Amino acid sequence: MIELKRILHVEDDPSIQAVAKVALEAIGGFQVLSCASGQQAVEEVEDFAPQFILLDVMMPGMGGPETLAKLGQRVDLSTIPVAFMTAKVQPGEIENLRKLGAQDVIIKPFDPMRLASQIQAIWKTWHP
Repeated sequence: MIELKRILHVEDDPSIQAVAKVALEAIGGFQVLSCASGQQAVEEVEDFAPQFILLDVMMPGMGGPETLAKLGQRVDLSTIPVAFMTAKVQPGEIENLRKLGAQDVIIKPFDPMRLASQIQAIWKTWHP
């Protein structure tokens, strides 16, 4: 199995972004590129070449679903698993996010101690 190393994290809330980055780097041992907006993610995705994309759903300007569509114009998303992070967890909304191409949805507030293992689990189902 390919080892997951590079994660692109898109989150507009600086405190959530900081907690996730520390959780993924310190606990998970991943290299994380944190982007504060969908536009920044679209601009930097090719240079960073992420193996996994973690996307906030609700962001000003360009939300998660729109960001995902624009990222798909820059990189081949069939080779990169995507997970959305959201506090909106009604079954219908999770289903909609999956239809957009997300492998899974991580619920906010997330547990920083478990975030790396949640992503690793999604990665393992993607790369069995």
